[in-house]
Amino acid sequence: MTPRLERCLGGYCNNIVTRKLLSLVRQNRHSRIFMSRILVVDDEKDIVDLVSLHLQREGHEVFAVGNGLGVVPLAVQNEPDLIVLDLMLPGIDGVQVHRRLRADSRTRHIPVIMLTARSQTNDRIAGLESGADDYLTKPFSPRELMLRIGAVLRRSKKVVTLAEQRIGDFRLDRKNMSLSIEGALIDLTITELKLVTSLMDNPDQIHSRSELLNVVWGYADDSQSRTLDTHIKRLREKLGTHGKHIGTVRGQGYLFHSVPPEEAMAS
Repeated sequence: MTPRLERCLGGYCNNIVTRKLLSLVRQNRHSRIFMSRILVVDDEKDIVDLVSLHLQREGHEVFAVGNGLGVVPLAVQNEPDLIVLDLMLPGIDGVQVHRRLRADSRTRHIPVIMLTARSQTNDRIAGLESGADDYLTKPFSPRELMLRIGAVLRRSKKVVTLAEQRIGDFRLDRKNMSLSIEGALIDLTITELKLVTSLMDNPDQIHSRSELLNVVWGYADDSQSRTLDTHIKRLREKLGTHGKHIGTVRGQGYLFHSVPPEEAMAS
């Protein structure tokens, strides 16, 4: 086990056990019925092996790449259901990779979890503001990563199975994972789409912070409330002048105004 892997895991795994389990997974992977296809992007082989081991034990199909330049072509070719993306990569860094994924119509819908040694608050906020669906810092627990991956996969698949909804100029097409306003398509990540969907499901009703964290991210830990605030801010920015439909109720949560307060007062 490399010193870098030991730092990343913070003592969460035993080298001998990990390598034995990895060997067993490799022997049996061809007989599996896979749940999801996941692309792991990291330049440290031991970390890739560890993450792949746990994903394969959960029943997922895993493929990997160790440099930033190879991510988009591999994602286009293999059409993963989710990408685990390290920020510190050779070639181009993870932030640039993520921008390229979002700029390409063939990959912009793929949810991304950033996995990185950058633990500063500003780095985390920058990652979330770039449209990442979740962000986990090293050292990390493989079990926590699996839970976060599961939560992102569940909410992305739920979005696909729902129907269409119209509120004023808003048209939410859950089947095709899209939101349009006055006929113009709004470019949203799956997490942002899930967030606006949750708000529009019960318009003009307050959704508590813990409720939104649980529905959208799969956990209701108040320590993660900054994640919610960051996504609300980015969602409003993407909605432009229609961002006023997303209301804040101090100390309680957020809501979707079917008619913005100033327009309701004017009428």
